[in-house]
Amino acid sequence: MKKILPFLLVLMVLSAAAQSQQSIPAINQQIVAYVKTTIGRKVDRGECWDLANRALTEVHAVWKFPTQFGKEVHPEKDSIYPGDIIQFTNVKLKTAKGESWTFPKHTAIVYEVLAPGEYRIAEQNVNGKRKVQIDDLNYKDKVAGKLTFYRPQAQ
Repeated sequence: MKKILPFLLVLMVLSAAAQSQQSIPAINQQIVAYVKTTIGRKVDRGECWDLANRALTEVHAVWKFPTQFGKEVHPEKDSIYPGDIIQFTNVKLKTAKGESWTFPKHTAIVYEVLAPGEYRIAEQNVNGKRKVQIDDLNYKDKVAGKLTFYRPQAQ
């Protein structure tokens, strides 16, 4: 029994990981795969919006110009998946460490969900850097403005 227990634990972890990967919509998986190819590179003009535009175009998603990137989802009640798009409008973030950022208009892509309300995001045109970078975003750090989450829609 002692030899079987570690094997069963590994099997359970792998099964849970496979199930969570399967629950991510296929179009979201395609967006994340595209984003992986752009990390450290400038996409188009290097504007934040360019990354979402190019990702949605590459996967043939249906969306409305300029910033309705699919079906709106709400992190308070809906699951957020890697590949979802976030539109920042007049957002001010303040971390527990006292760091703060302001985003009058900004667009990012959820790269990874770390925990409910905690995301690793792909973005560009941040702090003067026009290349795709991965940063952390904690929803509870928002002290002003609006974060709108969109679920990309397949044709």
